[in-house]
Amino acid sequence: MSAETTGNAEIYNPRKVLDHPRFRVLKQGEKPSPEANIAAFYNPAHEIHLVEKPRPKPGPGQVLLHVRATGICGSDVHFWKHGRIGDSMVVTDECGSGHESAGEVVEVGEGVTQWRAGDRVAIEAGVPCSQPSCDACRTGRYNACPDVVFFSTPPFHGTLTRWHLHPAQWLHRLPDSVSFEEGSLCEPLAVALAGIERSGLRLGDPLLICGAGPIGLTSLLSARAAGAEPIVITDLFQNRLDFAKKLVPGVRTVLISQNTTSKEQALQIKEAAGCSLAVALECTGVESSVHTAIYSMQFGGKVFIIGVGKSEQLFPFMYLSANEIDVSFQYRYANQYPKAIRLVAGGLINIKPLVTHRFPLEDAVAAFHVAADPAQGAIKVQIWD
Repeated sequence: MSAETTGNAEIYNPRKVLDHPRFRVLKQGEKPSPEANIAAFYNPAHEIHLVEKPRPKPGPGQVLLHVRATGICGSDVHFWKHGRIGDSMVVTDECGSGHESAGEVVEVGEGVTQWRAGDRVAIEAGVPCSQPSCDACRTGRYNACPDVVFFSTPPFHGTLTRWHLHPAQWLHRLPDSVSFEEGSLCEPLAVALAGIERSGLRLGDPLLICGAGPIGLTSLLSARAAGAEPIVITDLFQNRLDFAKKLVPGVRTVLISQNTTSKEQALQIKEAAGCSLAVALECTGVESSVHTAIYSMQFGGKVFIIGVGKSEQLFPFMYLSANEIDVSFQYRYANQYPKAIRLVAGGLINIKPLVTHRFPLEDAVAAFHVAADPAQGAIKVQIWD
């Protein structure tokens, strides 16, 4: 049966893995077989551990992949530590992590003609229903599809595993010049590119980027490629600002102090830029940072919020109104992967320096602990197999 007749949610039903006799949680220190299909899972008890699960067989329209590189995203850590993001994404059982992945085609299912064993691909983890009756899918804004299967968002298991089953249509070919590591980094790059596109950033626009984490740094690389000037980036940690300066030497950095107000910080940002800013890419979701971005804007500026924050926040309503500042938001991304791969392959964006730590799949639990600890200085932790 095809995805059109059964629906992706049923095809990728997590119970098929959890109820399988081969599924088990590995004991601490247990060394899995090199051929075992292992994965990193979290659960409602806020545990992170390796599991062994069955190696799947591709059905019609599906491809079996050997996942070769996966990055740990802040949302993966959040699901592990907090068990939820908002009210709709809640960890209620064992759930597989990871959605920033690239890999190699191992086997194809019936009807798949565009892929063959050995092909190298980036994996787009959000798989919408793609039905004409779905307004979001029909109009190309498939990130809003209500029936999306987004691998690693509960309840669906993620791509941080050895063998992963994926719909053939939601894979993107990697040129020979683009590594698996770069292919996996195309996922956070897709987030940044969606922000650049939807914020309306133009050549020569003075830009503020709030937050020098992976998304902020990827946005920095993208904004430099798009021709923003000047660019100011902020963060609470000097080591992240130093990293940003190495990535893009021309960027101007402002260290955020928790002892100053948002208006005072905005003055520092405008001084660093030498002008008010036209656009802000807010990559933290923190209320005080959003306020700082707003107060940094010129009349008619735009604050584009990529970061995820608490459910309800207060905004300086009359300042926004009196200065005609637009505030917009982003939910995941759509139609960005082909662009991301072109930009990496063409040398316009070099994302390789973002990876600071690498671990084999068997050490995925240790990798999560490094990713979750700011003192370790990780920007992007990658897991290879």
